[in-house]
Formats: sequence, C-alpha cells, structure tokens
Amino acid sequence: MIDDIKKHLEKVAQFEAATAEEVENFRISYLGRKGILNDFFTAFREVPKDQKKQYGQQVNALKQAAEEKWNEQKEKLAASEETAGVYGDLSRPGEPYHVGSRHPISLVTNKIIDIFSRIGFNVSEGPEIEDDWHNFTALNLPEYHPARDMQDTFFVQKDPDVLLRTHTSSVQVRYMENNKPPIRTISPGRVYRNEAISARSHCFFHQVEGLYVDKGVSFADLKQTLQFFTTEMFGKSKIRLRPSYFPFTEPSAEVDVYWGLETETDYKMTKGTGWLEIMGCGMVDPNVLKNCNIDPEEYSGFAFGMGIDRIALLLHQIPDIRMLSENDVRFLDQFKNAF
Repeated sequence: MIDDIKKHLEKVAQFEAATAEEVENFRISYLGRKGILNDFFTAFREVPKDQKKQYGQQVNALKQAAEEKWNEQKEKLAASEETAGVYGDLSRPGEPYHVGSRHPISLVTNKIIDIFSRIGFNVSEGPEIEDDWHNFTALNLPEYHPARDMQDTFFVQKDPDVLLRTHTSSVQVRYMENNKPPIRTISPGRVYRNEAISARSHCFFHQVEGLYVDKGVSFADLKQTLQFFTTEMFGKSKIRLRPSYFPFTEPSAEVDVYWGLETETDYKMTKGTGWLEIMGCGMVDPNVLKNCNIDPEEYSGFAFGMGIDRIALLLHQIPDIRMLSENDVRFLDQFKNAF
C-alpha cells in the first residue's frame, strides 16, 4: 500500500491542468469525500502495526502534496485567464488615450504668427522682467512722463529700474538695437499690469505687437497690412482707423473692424454699433528710432499691438477672461478641434 501512495505522489507531482475543469476533477479525485485520500485513510486500520507510522507519514505527505498542487494549479489558471483578458484578444480595440488640446491663447497666437509670416514677418521674443530703458524711456516715455500713468506697473523688489514688462514693445526696442533695417517682426508674449481682476481684465495677459521699419514706409502700408490681417483672422474686410494717442507712435490710431449686427451677441459685443475695437497702431515716433540708433531721416516705420486674450474671447465666445488661466480641463477639452 505504501508503494501505491508513492505512485500517487509521483502523479501529483507531474500533474498539470489546462482548464479549470481539470483542476476541479483533480481536487475531487484526491481531496473529495470519496477521493483517493479518503480510501487511504480508511485502509489505515488494515495496515500492519509495524508499518502504521510510515504509512501515516506517506498518507499525510500525499495529502499535503495534493493540496499544494491544487492551489498551485488554481492560481496558475487564474493568472493566465487574467493575462488573456488583457492581452489575449489582439483584435479588440485599443484602450482610448486622452487626447489633449491646445490652449485657446496658443491657438490664437499661432494663427496670428501664421498670418504675419505669410507677409514676411518673423517672431522675436524678450524677457518678461525688464528694465526701465527698454520698457519706458526708449519708447519716448522718460521719467515722470504723464503717459506712464496709463500703465500701472509691477516693480521688482521696490527697484524703480526693474519691473515686469507692461507691453511687448520692449522686445521691439531690443530687436531694433540688435538688427539693422529692414525690420519686419512681431513680438508675442505675456505682459503684466497692476489692474483689478474681473471678467474682462486681468493682472497678466498676452499681447502681440508688430513692427516694420524700412525706407519709405508710410501709413498706407500700415493700413494695407492691417486690412490683410483682419480679413485673414476674422473674415472681416471692413476696418476703420480712429485718431488716438500713444507715446511711441505719431500719428496714432485705434483700429476697429466691422463685426456686424447679425446676432444678439453681436449687439452686446459692439454695443449696437457693429464696430469692434481690436488694436492700436501708428507710425513709429522718430525719437524711438533715434533711441535705437536708427536714423529717422533715412528710415520710417509703423507699429501695432493687440491683446491675444481679447481676440480669444471674441473668436471662441468665452464670457470670462479668468477662464483662460484657471486650467479647468472641462474648459480646455472644448478646444480639441479648434483651428
């Protein structure tokens, strides 16, 4: 009988199941109420007295081996079924990846860059922490000039010469200092002003400013450039220029585009006039050219600037400028298919 137990130990050791049904049959065969082990335990009384100890050890060894083999095969099949559930069906659709989206500020900035690049403008960038010369003085805004009050400035560490730039015109100054005409560049970037935060204004926002300096540049060139831009950007070809004042351009103008009065939203945006202000512009003041070591007797130029945030609000009908900086994924997901 001991030899029979040893034969079953070998069978248990060699057993490998391919299905859960085979594992269950193994359990019933050895560990069930009418299984092989039960028969060996029942036969214990018939074993000669001098063999009972060895017999009992062998039966217990068989029982332990059968239980371990059953647990091992059960866990092995469970693991293989889990793997098959994940990797088995290679024809099934893949797990969907969350597709990100560009921020509306990036969308508008990229479109503006694309439009102006088609007419020869490159992109220039500069530091957001500026000095007084590049942000104010070189732009015809000397110390104590009243026009400085038009821009509430963030100064760094109470140093009157170090500040967060209030416009990207400072980039134009740096570009003119390091490049000779002809100059055709746009300068997109973030700017800072100490303003109250509301649905229509923020203490930081984004601008893009353009500059063209060459021989014989006229106001007519400026108007045609802006006409091209508004047509490409908004699909609106009707613009008007209203006289205005900027310290670094003379003459200066505000640019309005005729948006129309087709919807109730159009009435609200344009206050019932149909016209919408989109930017400021003008001919570069000769003093600014002198400050940048460009001879105003030989060269002239024009400049313009617009708020990227405002255009984003306009194009995408966003009701609150604060939404642009809250990083709410639900808001950003709406721009996956934009442009």
